[in-house]
Amino acid sequence: MSTSAPTPRTASRVRRTSESTVELELNLDGTGVSHIDTSVPFFDHMLTAFAKHSLTDLTVRASGDTHIDAHHTVEDVSIVLGQAILEALGDKSGISRYGDALVPLDEALAQAVVDISGRPYLVHTGEPAGFEHHLIGGHFTGSLVRHSFEAITFNAALTVHVRVLGGRDPHHIAEAEYKAFARAFRQAKALDPLVDGIPSTKGAL
Repeated sequence: MSTSAPTPRTASRVRRTSESTVELELNLDGTGVSHIDTSVPFFDHMLTAFAKHSLTDLTVRASGDTHIDAHHTVEDVSIVLGQAILEALGDKSGISRYGDALVPLDEALAQAVVDISGRPYLVHTGEPAGFEHHLIGGHFTGSLVRHSFEAITFNAALTVHVRVLGGRDPHHIAEAEYKAFARAFRQAKALDPLVDGIPSTKGAL
């Protein structure tokens, strides 16, 4: 009896605007290998962590008007990442759908819950007062963490809850958030041999 090979869960996307150029490739069934160059070093660090802990192979090449602000580049890369995730998921047949992770980084602790629901929704709470104004790695402001999650969530059509449960160092807080999201997404995107078809009573996600 022959069995057909599983459909590759991959995507390749390009986005060009007057503010940035983004080229991105991903494989949801990878091993966490990444090649990231967004021209925003701390964001490179966060995307590398996302790839590693979600077991997603990820290549990102991006450039933008970072002489003005890192905002446009981070936003546009996050938009493209979300679009690529949505494309690679296909019809979502056989996925676990839900994921939940609690991740510490020294004194910081973050939780993320992911539902590959087809309904974009982000709940993001717990960052300490003033975090959004802090410069991490020179010119990555703390506010970009939430903004990045917003862009990924809405373009990938995910329901995501991220909670910071503790933390003092802004680098640690941000990294715990991205790693928690990665680990929760890893569970949610995983193919479950016990799932027959699309895991929804509606028959679609």
